[in-house]
Amino acid sequence: MTPADDLSAEVIALFAKITDRYSREYETAAAHHGLTPHQVKALLALDEAMPMRRVAELLGADPSNVTGIVDRLQTRGLVERLPDPADRRVKLIVTTDAGKAAAEDLRDRLRFATDPLAALDLGQRHSLRDLLQLMADS
Repeated sequence: MTPADDLSAEVIALFAKITDRYSREYETAAAHHGLTPHQVKALLALDEAMPMRRVAELLGADPSNVTGIVDRLQTRGLVERLPDPADRRVKLIVTTDAGKAAAEDLRDRLRFATDPLAALDLGQRHSLRDLLQLMADS
């Protein structure tokens, strides 16, 4: 292996370690509320009322799959469907007060995503963001 290959292998191992840690924390936070990770992602995406199609886009999921996720969140009283005032054929997904409280608690429990960034100054955070965006776009 070349030094570049060794460095790439080290970076890949660090990504795997971070991903595993993040996944475990996410699953623990979700389980605390009796939710699946996909339900948590949907709930956290609902900062504002939005149509199901937009929720699906944010989750990178097929709208038909999101319907089941939203159904289960609605059954739990965490979201509700309301008619879109601009187009009554479209239903907007909105968090209830219980859903907002659950989302706030989930964000508090998902500190892994923010706590390690505290070790980086603002310039380092910008550099990391730019490098990750470059990787995501390639």
